[in-house]
Amino acid sequence: MSIQTTRWDSAEHLKTDEDIQFYLEACIEEAGDDPAFIIHALNVIARARNMSQLARDTGLTREGLYKALSPDGNPTFSTVTKVAKALGLQITVQATP
Repeated sequence: MSIQTTRWDSAEHLKTDEDIQFYLEACIEEAGDDPAFIIHALNVIARARNMSQLARDTGLTREGLYKALSPDGNPTFSTVTKVAKALGLQITVQATP
């Protein structure tokens, strides 16, 4: 008997603003020094929220967003802040203890 599996997509499980907040906080904690991990998390959140609407809200093309937030993407900080703002997120910095 073979085991049937399905592909996991975190975007399908981000239903509320609280879900998104906890997901992003966990990803930032897990990322360590890997900014690509955080970009991936923004990609997941963007897909959960609707990439087409996000493109309209940021003034970027949908294709441009997919490319910037892809594993091969290298978005500028400006793009990251536009995406975060359009998603209702705020980027903050605090001193480490």
